[in-house]
Amino acid sequence: MTPTPQPPIQPQPSQPPIQQPPIQQPPNQYQRTEQPNYQVPQQTPADYSTVYQPRVSYPQTPPVYTPPPQRAPVLKLIHSSGREFHLVGEGGFIGRRSQSPGIAPPEIDLTGIPNEGIVSRRHARVDWDWSQNAYMIVDMSTNGIYLNNSLLTPGMQYRLLNGDALRFGQDNLVNFTAYVM
Repeated sequence: MTPTPQPPIQPQPSQPPIQQPPIQQPPNQYQRTEQPNYQVPQQTPADYSTVYQPRVSYPQTPPVYTPPPQRAPVLKLIHSSGREFHLVGEGGFIGRRSQSPGIAPPEIDLTGIPNEGIVSRRHARVDWDWSQNAYMIVDMSTNGIYLNNSLLTPGMQYRLLNGDALRFGQDNLVNFTAYVM
């Protein structure tokens, strides 16, 4: 038995072909509708200067040696009698020793000079001022200090220079010449 071939089915000419409307499908978001674009989008270069600071290499220089500050020069007061008084260090008091025990004597003790009663226990304060490169004197007395014949205002600082004349009290009895060495 051999199968007999059947003729293909032909539409009938009396009936027009049936056209069905196209099926509307929801758009597929993953379906490509156009040709792919393989170009890289152009972007402005990123500014990383605020995020990354490159290490800057500086030439290696050895540290500079700074010597320790020098000692203040010695202040020498020469009394009109020729007696010398020295201040070694950056500062201290000029005055005379107290008779009361436990009170430290001044750094420049004028006890024993003629007319020492004119000199207060703490007559003046003298300090080396590094910024002015000079000793500064402050009157702390009740009898006053004259620097080169000018009365000092108590509590104010005055420069004490080499060769200055100092007078303690008003009566011209206690006189010194200052030397900075």
